Amino acid sequence: MTSSAEKYDVFQAVADPTRRKVLQLLAGGELPISAITSHFPMSRTAIAKHLHILSEAELVSGRKVGREKRFRLQPEPLNELKEWLSFYDRFWDNKLSILKHVVENPEEKGLKVEE
Repeated sequence: MTSSAEKYDVFQAVADPTRRKVLQLLAGGELPISAITSHFPMSRTAIAKHLHILSEAELVSGRKVGREKRFRLQPEPLNELKEWLSFYDRFWDNKLSILKHVVENPEEKGLKVEE
């Protein structure tokens, strides 16, 4: 598969900080590409490429309204990220519970408590 035929997934799409900011902007509602571009120090063409990647990952959809194309957030694919990250939430919750126990019960680990 060539890079031009590459299909982007949600992880690749959100890996770039510009695309994450585009998603944040679109969380506020549908926007034309000109409004999106105004938030970045880059060309409309560069933003269009980012929107293309987000579109391939099915995170945004675009529709023509007159002469402009308007984009909107499609948050459903973000559930895949949420599920993946939930594993790490459990990991950190477990580590924090252990730390809390050690801090609250230092004598069990042979730690000296200074008053």
